[in-house]
Formats: sequence, structure tokens, C-alpha cells
Amino acid sequence: MSPADVTTEIELEDNSLAAQVCGPHNGHLTRIERKLGVTINSRGNRLALSGEPDAVGSAVSVLNGLYDRLLKSLPVDKEEVDAAIRMVSQRGFTVADADTTIETHKRRISPRSPNQAAYLNAIDESDLVFGLGPAGTGKTYLAVAKAVERLIQGEVDRVILTRPAVEAGEHLGFLPGDMREKVDPYLRPLYDALHDMMPGVQVAKRMESDEIEVAPLAFMRGRTLSNAFVILDEAQNTTAVQMKMFLTRLGSSAQMVVTGDLSQVDLPRGTRSGLRDALETLRGLDAVRFVHFSQADVVRHSLVARIVEAYDNVERCRRAAAPYERSSGEQ
Repeated sequence: MSPADVTTEIELEDNSLAAQVCGPHNGHLTRIERKLGVTINSRGNRLALSGEPDAVGSAVSVLNGLYDRLLKSLPVDKEEVDAAIRMVSQRGFTVADADTTIETHKRRISPRSPNQAAYLNAIDESDLVFGLGPAGTGKTYLAVAKAVERLIQGEVDRVILTRPAVEAGEHLGFLPGDMREKVDPYLRPLYDALHDMMPGVQVAKRMESDEIEVAPLAFMRGRTLSNAFVILDEAQNTTAVQMKMFLTRLGSSAQMVVTGDLSQVDLPRGTRSGLRDALETLRGLDAVRFVHFSQADVVRHSLVARIVEAYDNVERCRRAAAPYERSSGEQ
């Protein structure tokens, strides 16, 4: 223990909840110790923490945040421990700042990173929100969760989920089956999110009554979408014309969320992404909110964040080398 280290003690009033904060075999405490660089000793419902002042302060915030979750009957597992650590790792942000909880039939969902919390706040405050960033950051999942919550609470009449079927392109007619069977594979992530939040019978019933619609982007043309929560997923694979078409479908008492990752554009070479075009065109509009995610917000397997970072590093090196390669080729 260095001279600059401090020691502090906290007491969690409910013994049974204190045990859940500590985790099986104190596994949650071990996780906090490793990631924040502190030492935690538990004696019943009393926890003694030592380490650098900032690290100890962060650990105390994490532990209190986890205890507050349990008081609200919310689960605490290793993913939630990681989420709490992620929250306090951003200066000025505490677990309490992410107190938003989404209620669906099958689960209660709360943000697991500061940007996720900002994203949910943006959805609550604006009728058009763009969520941008790498895979695994919860852009689509949280948007679908919000849409399901609004539908259950009667705040919207229907939920519309759409994405471009870019990979199918002109060859859609060569795939086996009817139109729905042809496009369903491209919409499967949206179906998966729905089934994670509602019983399958409910999903089927609401789809049959058109309260929930999952359709390719091309099916949106010519429509006015009112009293609806509309999500455009994989928006980086829209063209500028398609994006304008989609955004101008917004009707009265409706809300749109657009998600995408500009590092994974599958459009033909030379085709400008509608998502990039929309960012440049709409950035000055106060009523439109943009939330940018990074690898720090990845909430899938911890390796996913490292994979995203590795690809980003390689891409930066390629861009840095590109001017030299072009000039060398011209000589």
C-alpha cells in the first residue's frame, strides 16, 4: 500500500442484498478489484476498500449502485457489474445518472454505458434520433426495447422495424420462397430483439394485427407513418435517396430512431451512404439528436470491444499510409 492510498468502509444495511452485491464466492468484488485496481475486504455487510483515492471513490460508487439496483428488484450479474464499472469510469458520470429502466413483458432493461444512457435520454426527448457506432453497443436493441415499451403502455399505436436488404440486391428474385421468405433472413436481428422482450405468442398476435411490422426499407415508400415508433436499422446501407424517402415518412405523433455503423457499409463502391449524407445534411437541426458510440460502449463479450479496436487501429494505419502509396504510384 503506497503512502497516497486511502482506506474507507461502507455498510450495506440488508445482509442478503449485501451477499448478492459481493456475488458467488465474492466474484463480483474480485471483478471490481481487478478492473479498478483496489482491494476490497468483506465482513458480512461491511466492506473495507483501499487503494488510490479516485479508484476507491469509483469502487464505492459501483458498490452503492449495485446495491440500489437490488433494492429496486433489478438483477445484478457480472454483466451488470461490468456496466457499473463502465459507468463510473467516465469522469463526472455515476451509476445513478443511468437510472432509466425500460419495462417490457419479459425483462427490465437499463443502460450499461454512459452513451447508452445518453441514447435513451435522447429518444425520450426527440422525435428523430441517430445512434451511430460499432456492433455490440446496443443501438438497435435499446431502440426496439423503447419501441416495445411505448407500444405496451399505449403511447403509440404500432411499431415499425425496417432495414435495407442490401445483400439481396437485384438477386432477390433468385432466392427460394415467397417475398417474406426472401427478406426474412435480413430482418432476423429485429425479430430476435422482439422475442427477447415479448412472448412469442404476443409477437405473433401483434404482427397479425399490424401493431408490429417488420419489413424491408423498400416497403416504406409512399407511406405516411403516424402514431408509430419507427426504427431504421443498418442505415449505413441506404442510399441518399432511400434515406430521404424514409425520413420524410415521419407523420404526426410519430418517432424515428435510425441506427448504423459507417465502418460497415456494404453498398457498391462509389455509392454514397445515405447515413453519412443524413449526418452532414441534418447536423444543424436542433430537433435531431445524434449519439455516437465507440468500442468503449460494446456490451457483448469483452473480446468484441478488443476486436473492434483492432480493426479501427488497422483502418487508421491504412488511411495514414494511403497518401504515401498514391504518391509512390505516381512516380
